[in-house]
Amino acid sequence: MSAERGALAPDIAAAVAALRAGDLVAFPTETVYGLGADARNPDALRRVYALKGRPADHPLILHLASVAQLPQWVASVPEAALELARRHWPGPLTLVMPRAAGVSDVLTGGQNTIAVRVPAHPVARALLEAFDGGIAAPSANRYGHVSPTRAAHVREEFPSGIAVILEGGDCEVGLESTIVALDRTPARLLRPGAIGRVALEAVLGPIEVGADAAAPRVPGSTLQHYAPATPVALASAEEIDRRCRAVSASSATIAVLARRAPPPECAELEARGLWWRAPNEASGYARVLYAALRALDKCGAERILVERVPEDPEWDAARDRLQRAAATFI
Repeated sequence: MSAERGALAPDIAAAVAALRAGDLVAFPTETVYGLGADARNPDALRRVYALKGRPADHPLILHLASVAQLPQWVASVPEAALELARRHWPGPLTLVMPRAAGVSDVLTGGQNTIAVRVPAHPVARALLEAFDGGIAAPSANRYGHVSPTRAAHVREEFPSGIAVILEGGDCEVGLESTIVALDRTPARLLRPGAIGRVALEAVLGPIEVGADAAAPRVPGSTLQHYAPATPVALASAEEIDRRCRAVSASSATIAVLARRAPPPECAELEARGLWWRAPNEASGYARVLYAALRALDKCGAERILVERVPEDPEWDAARDRLQRAAATFI
C-alpha cells in the first residue's frame, strides 16, 4: 500500500487527514499495531494518553519515515546511531537520544530524551511518507494490556475513539521494538526485542542491560505489563501437565500456552481451545504470543499457565514480556 503517481490509497489519505485534524489513527508496524497522533500536536498526544489510560510521564515512541528526519527531533545524532540505523532501519529498533529544542514535553513524558524508530511495515511507511511528519505511536491497546498484532485486536480494545484503523495483516515480528539508550556511555539496552544484544554490541561495543536510576523512562518498562485480564502464571512443562491432569476437562479452570501438544489424557483441553500450541522456535513464538494470550483470555479460565521459555538469548524478548504479564509465578 503506497502512494503512486501522486495519488494516495483512500485509506492512507483518510488517515493522513485524520492526523492533520488532530485525531487518532491505528496502523500496523512489523512489531505491533500503533495508536498514532501527530507528534507536533500536544492536544492530539494528550488524546493518546487519555484513550490508553497511560500515565503522562510514560513517553511515546516517535515514528519517522527516514533517518534524514532525525535532526528535526534529536539534538545531536551520534555516529553510532547512524550506523545502527544503517543496519537496522527500517526495522524493530528504537533509539533513545537527547531531544531537540521545541519537542513537546507531552511526547517525551517530560524527559530530555526522545525515543525514535523507523518502522518497516509497508502500510506504516506509506502513512509516514504521505503524512510527511513524525507520528507518535504507542501500542494500540489500553495501558498495561496485551499489545495488538491484528487490526481486529485494535477494534476489540477500542470500539470508539480512533478515527481510522488501517489494515495490515498479522504483525511479522509480534513483539515491541528493542529499545537502546544512546544518551550515555556505555549505551544501555532498556527493552529486549528482535534486534538482540549481539547485534547491538557489534556496533556499540559492550553495553549495559536493564534500567538504572539514571536511565530514561521507556515504554513497557513497568513490572506488570503486557497482561491479559486473566491472571498469568509461568510454570514448567511438568507442573503444567500435573495441573492439567488434576482438573476435569469438562470444567477446566485453567488454560495453557505451551510449545507442544498436551499429554494424551489432557487432549480435550486442546480440542476445547484451552490449550494453545505455539511454535518451538523463538521468532515464531514471538509472532503468535500476543494473539495466543488474547485468545486464551476469552476462554473463561481462572488462570493462564504459560510454559517457561528457554534461557537462550534469542528468547530474551519473549521471556521479558511473559515475566511482565505473569501475575504470579509457580
